[in-house]
Amino acid sequence: MKDITIDYALRATWQAVARMYNEEAKKFGSTMAVGFTLLSIDPKTGTPSTSLGPKMGMEATSLSRILKRMEEQGLIERKPNPKDGRGVLIHLTDFGLEKRTDSKNVVLRFNEAVRSKVSQDKLDGFFEVMDSINEMIAEKNVQNTDKTINGHKPE
Repeated sequence: MKDITIDYALRATWQAVARMYNEEAKKFGSTMAVGFTLLSIDPKTGTPSTSLGPKMGMEATSLSRILKRMEEQGLIERKPNPKDGRGVLIHLTDFGLEKRTDSKNVVLRFNEAVRSKVSQDKLDGFFEVMDSINEMIAEKNVQNTDKTINGHKPE
């Protein structure tokens, strides 16, 4: 087997998963991004618009476009946040709840398919590696933050 880098394996696998999810989403007249957004919104209480981007690892401008499209499609509605008069809560409409169920079912089927092919020990190892990578990245970000303040190295 040819040596590949860890980042290549992660990226290539995620791209394959994203393609698969987008193909499934097309069957419902949707996209993976919309499905992921539907799953990220609390179906009972709604979700503050400002917390969706960080929760999904998405830039505000990209998320804004998705939310606008979802609102036009009747999947979501924006309501004032009663705890913060300036904030907005994103709520799923009845149609949005229905599409959220479709998205959730696709994700659960994928998880079942992987679990049928991969042992629990290997999955446990996979999640350990993912946790380690995320911890390492978080530590590196802290180290980089400690080294510079407003773009300048402290003396």
